[in-house]
Amino acid sequence: MNRRHALRIFTRYTLMSVGGMLANSCYILADTYFVAQGLGTQGLAALNLAIPAYNFIYGAGLLLGMGGATRYTVCKSRADAHGADAAFTHALYLALLCSAAGVMLGAMCSGQIAALLGASGQVEAMAHTYLRVMLLFSPAFILNAVLVCFVRNDGNPRLAMLSTVVGSLANILLDYLLIFPCGMGIFGAVLATGLSPVLGIGILAPHWLSQRKGFHIRRLRLRAHEAGTIAWLGLPALLAQLSSGIVMLTFNSIILRLEGSTGVAAYGVVANISLVAASVYTGLGQGMQPLASRAWGEGNTQQARRFLRWSMVAVMGISAVLFAGLFVFARPVAQVFNSENDAELLRIATCGLRLYFSGAVFMGANIVLCTYFPAVEYALPAQVISLLRGFVLLVPLALAMAAVWGMTGVWLAVPATEAICAALGFAWHARSRRGQKPE
Repeated sequence: MNRRHALRIFTRYTLMSVGGMLANSCYILADTYFVAQGLGTQGLAALNLAIPAYNFIYGAGLLLGMGGATRYTVCKSRADAHGADAAFTHALYLALLCSAAGVMLGAMCSGQIAALLGASGQVEAMAHTYLRVMLLFSPAFILNAVLVCFVRNDGNPRLAMLSTVVGSLANILLDYLLIFPCGMGIFGAVLATGLSPVLGIGILAPHWLSQRKGFHIRRLRLRAHEAGTIAWLGLPALLAQLSSGIVMLTFNSIILRLEGSTGVAAYGVVANISLVAASVYTGLGQGMQPLASRAWGEGNTQQARRFLRWSMVAVMGISAVLFAGLFVFARPVAQVFNSENDAELLRIATCGLRLYFSGAVFMGANIVLCTYFPAVEYALPAQVISLLRGFVLLVPLALAMAAVWGMTGVWLAVPATEAICAALGFAWHARSRRGQKPE
């Protein structure tokens, strides 16, 4: 594959993947907007407290989808048809187990989870409803994430993008209909979100039901080694989602203490814009992943690294536009979600958008690196970076900086963490280029 042809394929895959992920994040924004308009600050606070459940569910889907699809692509590039089918079959087995766990939590523990997240009063009742329905729809979320990854890696990024876009647009329409004309409140918002992946699975059906697809279900026992390989390769994708959920849980707790429910609602605005930004970077990484895995499986390490380099150039361009846009338009962006014209909410969210996204380029670099390392079967660096971003480094930094600088410290903890992790990631990559494996 010559350089020009490789660049054309890279552009096609990443544009399709970014488009799909951007559409996927739109229904979170739609929930935020319509809940803010229909249920006010209390509804927005409840939504923000419950959103980490989405990170956990979607993270489980990406764990199996990215891990299984990476294993599938490497096996296919080495002409190992049995290994490719085993990767898909095991991903489905594990998806069934994770889905059962999600449904059980939704049916029996959603109220306790809402209370543990810090919700109380009217906010707790709405958060309970959102969590319960979201968890009951976990089979659809997980299966859709797995199928999107396999269909994209099987050479059909256009259909993968189409399923996500159509599902997201349907969710936005249903959000409006169920919250306003039907008056279903927070239940309508989460029902619309839960139906979106069901539609996505249906749109993907022509591919995953086709006999010409590259992956098939085989009669295989669930083998610990194969399941472990999938989980190991997909773990960075799960940790990335978990880190987002942990950030929200930690920040909700800190901000509740500093600014009360109005502060949590303001953080909801920042966090949901962050989800959109992260989805763009995730789409960029997921578009690059099958190409890097294929090049790696064929022994072309130079081509795999070239795909990473092009992704980083895209990260820098996207980040510059994102930061400049939010710095200039932070106030009007925050006002979109301020249906009650709460001056305090507007002040906190405006400041938060400007400070939080000062580290956008580091966020993008970390997300892409955490996709690239497993794509070339080096999962450990991505796991370490993901843990630092979400558990080991960010939580103590946020607590310490909040204690010294209040809300300013809360906002700046994220850019500081992302910058440190990006430096570590690039150092690890430089080490691997000198012929030393990151493991």
